[in-house]
Amino acid sequence: MLEFNNVSKSFWTGTQRKVILEQVSFRVELGNSLGILAPNGTGKTTLINMMSGLEKPDEGSILRECKISFPLGFMGGVVPRHTAVENSRFIARLYGLDPDYVEAFCRWLCNLGEYFEQPLGTYSQGMRARFSFALLLALDFDIYLIDEGMPNSTDVEFNRKAGEILRDRLRTTTVIIVSHQAQVLEKFARTAAVLIDGKLHMFDTLEEAKQLYDYQTQS
Repeated sequence: MLEFNNVSKSFWTGTQRKVILEQVSFRVELGNSLGILAPNGTGKTTLINMMSGLEKPDEGSILRECKISFPLGFMGGVVPRHTAVENSRFIARLYGLDPDYVEAFCRWLCNLGEYFEQPLGTYSQGMRARFSFALLLALDFDIYLIDEGMPNSTDVEFNRKAGEILRDRLRTTTVIIVSHQAQVLEKFARTAAVLIDGKLHMFDTLEEAKQLYDYQTQS
């Protein structure tokens, strides 16, 4: 279970204070995947980072009673000058997992060939996205955090394998996904919310959330 209790978060932009969350409370139970619709620039990534513990609230509390992933696409913890082999084994040890298993899993899913022995700093954006997603799926979490959907990869085989694994994980785990596009959430979300002007409006269905989102973004 993940729970926000009267959480507030804002940033000073240099000219004004930008409010991300204002006294927001909600709970995500395991087995009830949540999709959050939010326009660009409203704080989607900040919200996901707060869920994972990468950012702290200004006020309120965040309760985590389960294992929550780092956000998909987040490359913190990996070292660009080290190879994918070294990084995968290091991350495995951080999470108390078998380094041989994590390395083998990432090799198989990424399908990077000889580049798996090259430093991550030499990777293209697509290659980094594939490695990040492979690490995410190699580790064991109760809740997976996804910012703006699947990684942007042109590798058809990677997309197929990663998609199959993620669909299988959804049977036993929970996903929280944020996006500015409703269609991105359709594959994952059972319930939905809309982040507008620092308030999080919760709904039982994505269709209900879309109605408010469309009204707010088109008016």
